[in-house]
Amino acid sequence: MGLTPANKSSGGKEKLGRITKMGDQYIRQLLVVGMKSLVRQTRSHPERASKWLTFLLERKPARVATVAMANKTARIVWAVLKRNTPYNPYMA
Repeated sequence: MGLTPANKSSGGKEKLGRITKMGDQYIRQLLVVGMKSLVRQTRSHPERASKWLTFLLERKPARVATVAMANKTARIVWAVLKRNTPYNPYMA
């Protein structure tokens, strides 16, 4: 999907770079735009938002949080498609 940071590790030191932008550009764009609206909604109504996103927005800039949430959503979508089961937010 291109939503993960490039890994530039060497000699035991882990360095993560910019997001790779590999994969389908249209799907990546849709995920990021959708998460932008979620971040905007979280700022205006923090009581309705997920605690994970609220804490992430306290620590990181909005754009970083947007891509992190898009990455998380892409992983959830992949898992749902792979398992061929309905989405369950409480499943570990």
